[in-house]
Amino acid sequence: MAKPVFKRILLKLSGEALQGRMGYGIDYNVLKSVARQIKDVKALGVDVAIVIGGGNIFRGASETAKGTERVTADYMGMLATIINGLALQDAMEKMGVFTRVMTAIEMQKLAEPYIRRRAIRHLEKNRALIFVGGTGHPYFTTDTTAALRAIEIGADVILKATKVDGIYSADPVKNKKAKKFSTLRYIDVLKKGLKVMDATATSLCMDNKLPIIVFDLAREGNIKRVVTGEKIGTTVKG
Repeated sequence: MAKPVFKRILLKLSGEALQGRMGYGIDYNVLKSVARQIKDVKALGVDVAIVIGGGNIFRGASETAKGTERVTADYMGMLATIINGLALQDAMEKMGVFTRVMTAIEMQKLAEPYIRRRAIRHLEKNRALIFVGGTGHPYFTTDTTAALRAIEIGADVILKATKVDGIYSADPVKNKKAKKFSTLRYIDVLKKGLKVMDATATSLCMDNKLPIIVFDLAREGNIKRVVTGEKIGTTVKG
């Protein structure tokens, strides 16, 4: 059996990744696939924490463009991440994976408040963590949340699961000549304005020497492949 190359990972799931081919909401086949893959990774003895977005339900930035006040739109987006987090928890626990949902916005009947020392203790007890509610503050994306939480819990890497198989020089759907990168430096991502993670998240990772691996979530088993060191997707590092 392949051995993991990481001891503790932070998996960043976009809300859009959960909608599958539906275009909106939650595709429960995708949810089950993610839960299965996380179970397989946990079986390798790897600590798993997840930060989940809410773009499949409500995307704050686009709603701001339509006239919703930015702070209000961002808080609504944070609530969408909580819905996704609870759905993922349900799918994972049906697979036999013990989980805790921790939220930056206190909601005692649904999830635990995020406390760093408690989060680390849950990981030590072999529980998977699902971080929701973003940072709890407007103007910060779930990418920034992923970078922040990964650093706080001492993760070895951020695995960013997306709808494409890595980072390209342009949108590969719109530009067939777009070049795929196998590796990139943080500074190149910032200089080129590549849409990997936002600049705040990328800078946090650069300052703390935290690698990012961007890969395709749609292919079953990809999370385990990345964790066991297979060269898929794009790696961003120093």
